[in-house]
Amino acid sequence: MSLISLSYLCAKIRWLMGTYINLGKAGFQSARNSEYVDKSGLIAIVNKTLFTERRFSCVTRSRRFGKSLAAKMLCAYYDHSCDSRSLFADLEIAGNQSFEQHLNKYAVLYLDMTNFMSDQHDEDIVAKVRHKLKSEVIMAYPGISASDDDDLMDTLLKAHKSPLCLFSRELAYEQESA
Repeated sequence: MSLISLSYLCAKIRWLMGTYINLGKAGFQSARNSEYVDKSGLIAIVNKTLFTERRFSCVTRSRRFGKSLAAKMLCAYYDHSCDSRSLFADLEIAGNQSFEQHLNKYAVLYLDMTNFMSDQHDEDIVAKVRHKLKSEVIMAYPGISASDDDDLMDTLLKAHKSPLCLFSRELAYEQESA
């Protein structure tokens, strides 16, 4: 099996089982199917900070003012497991010069803390997040060898260095160079 076929197969497997990694565009698609106010300018701001010292973004707003929607929009834009071009074609970001450069090029990690907080006591949340995320990283990147002693960061670093992840990054760099 070629590396491209393996990459495609793993992306399909991740699509079928992903809870936190590469969720695709479904969340943002449902928002676009109803009344939607274009806030895609946020993507251009995040694009400017990628691969810089300011690469960590915090999207804050008042309660009920679209934090989850903004996160779903970012997930749909960056997620390499789907093609979301048509979702953004008529939005502000489509006219930005960085639109094509980062569209659907990266593995995306999506955590909605309300899912954890609804059924756990406060002291259990961090441990639950770490455990579930570590399990999903191991499923999403089957070639990594993670032991029980590895913490979440060790597992994420192993996934980052895995052949599948390296191959995905090489493809993204080749597309940017072309």
